[in-house]
Amino acid sequence: MSTEQNTENKVEEVSAEEQNQDQQVEVNESAESEPSTEEGLEGLTVEQAQIKSLEEELAAANQTIAAQKDSVIRAKAEVDNIRKRAEADVDKARKFALEKFAGELLPVVDNLERATQSVDVDNEALKPLLEGVELTQKSFIATLEKFGLSVLDPQGDTFNPEHHQAMSMQESADVPANTVLAVMQKGYLLNGRLLRPAMVMVSRAPSEGVDTTA
Repeated sequence: MSTEQNTENKVEEVSAEEQNQDQQVEVNESAESEPSTEEGLEGLTVEQAQIKSLEEELAAANQTIAAQKDSVIRAKAEVDNIRKRAEADVDKARKFALEKFAGELLPVVDNLERATQSVDVDNEALKPLLEGVELTQKSFIATLEKFGLSVLDPQGDTFNPEHHQAMSMQESADVPANTVLAVMQKGYLLNGRLLRPAMVMVSRAPSEGVDTTA
């Protein structure tokens, strides 16, 4: 074979190699320009899409937990309010269950007090009787006090329309106006609530009316 033929063959081989390389580069560029089959519609990979989905599910779960927590707190508060109201009702019922019964006993206390006031203390023969009535009266009142009853005896106090009932007025320059001058009938409280007002005589300044709202 001649030298010229060898040279031509080598040139052809080099041209073929260059052509193959060019084709390989085009294939690679084409492969790089095409989107990966693992990419999603929004340009995310499968892993990225899964992470995004999990994040959305986590956010939704946290929102649900927060809502449920708020519901539990509200339910607990409502239960506490119901319990407190029930306890208050029970306490109120316990304190004032004897209200009507105690009210019926007050005339008995009044009669015992009148008996001690009407007895002639100078009569030696009646002293044992007086002592017996006074002892009965004190024991009776002490028993009522154990159940929350307290006496209203406002002699000398300022008139209180919430606890006192003014039966009459009398002018007086010796005491301030609206002062209780005399107690006609004692009043009573049951666990702090008015059971019966005290009937009283109230002072007034000369030529002035009593302020019964003081």
